[in-house]
Amino acid sequence: MDQMNVEFNVTYLTFSGHVELHKFRFLYFLVMFIVYVLILCSNSIILGIIWVHKSLHEPMYIFIAALLLNSILFSINIYPKLLIDFLSDKQVITHSHCVFQFFAYYSLGSSEFLLLSAMAYDRYVSICKPLQYPNIMRKTTVSVLLLLAWLLPALQLMLPVLISNNLPLCRFTLTGIFCNNSIYTLFCVIPRTLSISGVSNLLTMVLLPMLFILFTYTRILIISYQSGRDVRKKAAQTCLPHLLVLMSISCLSYYDIIIARLQVSFSSTARLIMTLQLIIYHPLFNPIIYGIKMKEISKHLKKLLCEGKLT
Repeated sequence: MDQMNVEFNVTYLTFSGHVELHKFRFLYFLVMFIVYVLILCSNSIILGIIWVHKSLHEPMYIFIAALLLNSILFSINIYPKLLIDFLSDKQVITHSHCVFQFFAYYSLGSSEFLLLSAMAYDRYVSICKPLQYPNIMRKTTVSVLLLLAWLLPALQLMLPVLISNNLPLCRFTLTGIFCNNSIYTLFCVIPRTLSISGVSNLLTMVLLPMLFILFTYTRILIISYQSGRDVRKKAAQTCLPHLLVLMSISCLSYYDIIIARLQVSFSSTARLIMTLQLIIYHPLFNPIIYGIKMKEISKHLKKLLCEGKLT
């Protein structure tokens, strides 16, 4: 279905990014269903560990919990619709649902960078200003940082979402398997306001947080190098997982810009593989890296796996 369905005045869009779906639909469904369950379970287990153990009710672990919750919400936005499409004869979505999926995808993705920025600031204060840490990283500060991390991207995306929802469409086929920046290719004309808004969001929600994180960890590295062995060990144990997660999401954001925004020409198979990395790799990577690399979480996780009890 590549055109507007006038019945009930609903516009339908078609996903054309699937590769040989008629042959491998059940294999696709099985693999992605297993991945979806693994994402939900792994993130929820680490979340549960942080929730239950009061010793983990510290800013660093609260930010980790927020990051894992973000991964769960991100996956819920993508996977249910994707799994339905694998088993459907036609891979379609309403225009309004597509715009909402676009909004949730980029809002949660931007929140990831802001949460990592909050974690970087927390580590900076902890390692570089340890005596001031209790006064700076109070519950109120943590709550405000969490609120801003989720609220700011949502508010910034409201303008492009409102514009996108009311623009006339000249095309009704999306080259991907879910709604991202590729919806811009459907519009007859892209207003300058929408282009400026997109660049502004990229700068404020991605590039600036990345620069802040890199600056913060550079300062931590310099001060750790100048300090004793214990400080260097603490910095390595707590900062390395955050840096690995930052590298992961940065690479995937680069993929998204290449595939969706710049519309670089790839074969359909290569495009599908790169797109799947956007929704598989990072939500699975977070709980694995924090479950293994964070000493306190790893300790409780091993106890849970051995004894089968969360408490």
